[in-house]
Amino acid sequence: MAEVLAALLFMAIVIPVALQGLRIASRAGEVADRKRNAARVAEKILNEMIVTTNWNKSATSGSLNEAGRDYRWSLRTESWNTSDSTIQQLSVEVTFPVQGQDYNVRLSTLANSQ
Repeated sequence: MAEVLAALLFMAIVIPVALQGLRIASRAGEVADRKRNAARVAEKILNEMIVTTNWNKSATSGSLNEAGRDYRWSLRTESWNTSDSTIQQLSVEVTFPVQGQDYNVRLSTLANSQ
């Protein structure tokens, strides 16, 4: 009887720890998958802004659906620190939720404002 109680006590300790490990692994996998999609969204936005060359006139935020999930994005432009002030740094930040917590991905590039 003591051996059964010891085994039950051991299982009572091991099962919650194993479940927590599975939960962490599941979240890490989900975050990695969504980060990949968020990077694709950010790249799409940056490419569109560079091709249209109207990043100062177009929307600076919005949302985009990628792989069946909505991703919120925001665009920011800043002057690049050079003697030539026509270079701008474009940064897109994409935010997405995973299991009730928000994560984000930021991509930046340089563009000529002329």
